[in-house]
Amino acid sequence: MKHKDARVKSQEHEEKGSVEYDLKENGKYGCKQSAIRAMFEEGNRLAKLYGAENVFDFSLGNPNVPAPAAVKKAIREILEEEDPIVLHGYTNSNAGYEDVRQAVAESLNERFGTAFAAHNITMTVGAAGGLNVIFKTLLNPGDEVIAFAPYFGEYRSYTNNYDGVMVEISPNTVDFQPKLDEFEAKITPKTKIVIVNTPNNPTGVVYSEETIRKLASIMEAKQKEFGTEIYLVSDEPYRELAYDGVEVPYLTKYYANTIVGYSYSKSLSLPGERIGYLVIPDEAADSEKLISAVNVATRILGFVNAPTLQQKVVKACLNEKTDISYYDRNRETLYQGLKDLGFECIKPEGAFYLFVKSPVEDERAFCQAAKKYNILIVPGSSFACPGYVRLAYCVSYETIVNSLPKFAELAEEYRK
Repeated sequence: MKHKDARVKSQEHEEKGSVEYDLKENGKYGCKQSAIRAMFEEGNRLAKLYGAENVFDFSLGNPNVPAPAAVKKAIREILEEEDPIVLHGYTNSNAGYEDVRQAVAESLNERFGTAFAAHNITMTVGAAGGLNVIFKTLLNPGDEVIAFAPYFGEYRSYTNNYDGVMVEISPNTVDFQPKLDEFEAKITPKTKIVIVNTPNNPTGVVYSEETIRKLASIMEAKQKEFGTEIYLVSDEPYRELAYDGVEVPYLTKYYANTIVGYSYSKSLSLPGERIGYLVIPDEAADSEKLISAVNVATRILGFVNAPTLQQKVVKACLNEKTDISYYDRNRETLYQGLKDLGFECIKPEGAFYLFVKSPVEDERAFCQAAKKYNILIVPGSSFACPGYVRLAYCVSYETIVNSLPKFAELAEEYRK
C-alpha cells in the first residue's frame, strides 16, 4: 500500500468498553479499516468477557472444517522423504516448481476440458497474492477495474495499490446476478480489468452460465469498439464450495482474455498456509509476455515464490476436497431459521456466507444492535452494498443453533 498523502483517520468510541470503527474512506488512496477484522477482534474481546459459547461471531470467513487427513499425511511424508535443503530453498522459477504446475494444469484439464500446461500456471501466495501480482502486471496509473457490487472490499485496495481506478456496478438486489446493462455502459477505453467472484463473497450466489456468456459477449464487443484488451479476472477461492449440484462455469472457456486466481484456503481449509495459483491461458492476448511479467511481479512485490512445502502438499492432494456437508447443514439451518424469524435473504448457492437485508436502512446501526445480543455481523457497505449484512456461517453447528434465540430477540426489537 502506498502511503503518499494518505491520512489514516481511525475514530474510536467507547461504548460499554467496546470499540466502534470508522470504516469510511481515508486519504487519497481510499484506505479502509477492515470491518471484518474489526468485528472479529470485537468477538475475541466479548468472548473473554462472556465466554466463547455465549458469543455468536459470524464476522470472519475462516474455515472451521479441518483439512482432509491426506494433507497431514502428505506433509509428514514430504518432510521425511525430501531433501530439506531443496525443500526449504528457493524454487528454480518464481512461478514455482514445474512438476507442481504441470500437475495442477493436468488436473484442470481433466476437470474442465481445458488444454493447460505447466507454463500456464504460476503458483502464488494465496489468491490475494495472485490478484496483486496480476493487478501489478496489467495496470498502469489511471486504468480502470470494474467490480460488481457486492464485492470483496479488498479489490479496491488491490486496485489502489497500483494507482488504478475502481468502477463499481451497482448491486442487483433481486437475485444478485450482475447488472449487465449498467456494466456495458460503464466500460471505457481505460477499462483494463473486470473482476468477478463466483461463488460470490458476500452473497453466496453463483453467476449463471447465461450471465457469463452475456458478460463475455459484451466484453468482446467493447474490445473491438475501443481496440483494447480487457482482461476478465476470475477470483475463485470458493469454487469447490457449491451446493445442491450447482455448476460453477469455468470462465476461460467463455472468454479468451480470462485469468483465473485460485486459492486452497477454502477447498483444503488451508487459509493460513497462503497457497494458490494463477492461470494465464495461451489464448489470452500477449500471454507469453504476461506470463513473464507475472514472474517478475511475483519477485518485485516481495513474494519471491509460493511456499515450497505447500506447493508439494497441494500436488499430493489435488483430488482431495474439504467435506462441505458441514457448511451445507449450517447453511440450511441458518437460512431457514432467519427466514422463519422474518429476515429477508437469498439462499446461497455456494461459499459460506448469508447476505441478509437489514430491517433498517442504516445497516451499521443494525450491526450495533446485534452486538447487544453478542451477535457479530458485517455491514454490507463494506462490500459496496449498504442496507445488507453478511453472516459467515463457517462456525460450529452449535453456534448456529444457539444463536437463533438471540436472533429472535433481535428481530422482536424491530417489530416494536
